[in-house]
Amino acid sequence: MKTQEEIIEINKKQKDFYNYKSDKKNLPTKIWYYFREKTLKKIRKDIGILSESYEIHKTWFGDLSDKKVLDLGCYAGNHWSLYLAEKSKQFIALDLSDMAIAKLNERLKPFPNAEAIAADFLSEEFAEKDFDIIYAYGVLHHFQNPDVLIAKLNEKLAPNGVIISYDPLETSLPIKIMRVLYRPFQSDKDWEWPFTRKTYFKFANTFKIVERHGLLGQAKWYFIMNFIPFLSEEKKQSIGRKWHKKDWELSSKSDSHLFKCMHVTMLMQKK
Repeated sequence: MKTQEEIIEINKKQKDFYNYKSDKKNLPTKIWYYFREKTLKKIRKDIGILSESYEIHKTWFGDLSDKKVLDLGCYAGNHWSLYLAEKSKQFIALDLSDMAIAKLNERLKPFPNAEAIAADFLSEEFAEKDFDIIYAYGVLHHFQNPDVLIAKLNEKLAPNGVIISYDPLETSLPIKIMRVLYRPFQSDKDWEWPFTRKTYFKFANTFKIVERHGLLGQAKWYFIMNFIPFLSEEKKQSIGRKWHKKDWELSSKSDSHLFKCMHVTMLMQKK
């Protein structure tokens, strides 16, 4: 496992990658990104996974009027960045990419309570703490050593503070095989660490998992519908939504079903 200092050094390369990512991706990485953004994101949109994830996050935010919020790894702003900036008492957006943060600061000008900072979450350079909410959409799996990350999250949270996260899992066999085959060719492999079972339980042992949902368990096979010509688009989406609902509900209670999923979203509270 990498030490905090080693991860900070890796994050310097990650910053460069995200500042100039169109030039830094090799062909296998570009193919993977295309699959993720064009195919996987379309599936999530078609059967309601994307909208339901965003809406549960909004519910988990609750009343933000007296909250200090950290939008961790937000790049130039995610789906909820401006909402969080508008509604919270104090809003800080944090990302490694200074180019993305410059763009976000322009968008945050209407909100005097909000600022965006280009810094490493693990470094002493970022001294802010006592956050009531840390929003980490697609971020926590970017740290190879979860122990280092968990300690820093605990340090930054206010008493009873919460983390709202969304990350990929590497716990179902077909996804694990696919990622193992892809990893040797991956441009960003040094900071892409989808959650294993061990990683998940490290979070579960440190924080109280108030609520969780797995996504793309049975629903990950939705793409097969495209090869069934006699099914209407409406029927395909109806089946996909049914599979998604099953994943959403069963994974909230069953570890075995959660670990069949490709993604997990969690509401975690500091103990």
